[in-house]
Amino acid sequence: MISLRTSKRTPRPSGRYRLGQASVELSLSLPLLLMMFLVVVETGRAFYIAISVANAARAGVQYGSQNLSTASDNAGMQTAATNDAPNLTDMTATATHFCKCSDGTASTCLATDCAGSHRLLYTQVNTSASYTPLINFMGILPPITVPGKAIMRVDQ
Repeated sequence: MISLRTSKRTPRPSGRYRLGQASVELSLSLPLLLMMFLVVVETGRAFYIAISVANAARAGVQYGSQNLSTASDNAGMQTAATNDAPNLTDMTATATHFCKCSDGTASTCLATDCAGSHRLLYTQVNTSASYTPLINFMGILPPITVPGKAIMRVDQ
């Protein structure tokens, strides 16, 4: 004869205990998930500002490097840079131009500077914008200034 053993099963918790456990788990994990979400948003904002500042510097220098007359138009290069980043209201742009001799020596942009070589004209635009986090993470992410710089040789 086969003996059947009766095993005692532990009773399953009722539905209200499981709902309470889910509420506790959610309340413990929600701050961590929220913090991770905010870090992702702040990182995206920082990269957006950095890319916009760099692209604005390139746009300004591209305008200035078209020919000799636009190379001396510092105001036009600054305008081209600021127009390229309309979402950055506090961005500043500074445009300059400078010369070098083709042999690598310094030049003051005078025609008599480069005796054994020819003169090369360059335009340079420096941009900067401030990045301030939306939420202060106890000083972990301080406000910073994001720089951008572009240099290009002028077509002659």
